Amino acid sequence: MTHLPDHLIPEIWLTQMLSSAEAQKGGVVKRQIRDVERLVGYDAFIAEVHRRGFQVVRNGRHYVVFCNDLPIRRVR
Repeated sequence: MTHLPDHLIPEIWLTQMLSSAEAQKGGVVKRQIRDVERLVGYDAFIAEVHRRGFQVVRNGRHYVVFCNDLPIRRVR
């Protein structure tokens, strides 16, 4: 097994992503599904997103996290 750099340690990676400047502004962050599942796992990711009161959707090969609790409405 290869040693991951510090920024890829699951807890640090997740905290950095969900504490980014964009997240702090209530914006949107996205990450590839394979990275999330490889680095932190689905359950830990979803638990932390919900703990922070954020919302997440899956689209294609990405998780899109809305860093707020505002309603999400699909627009075509």
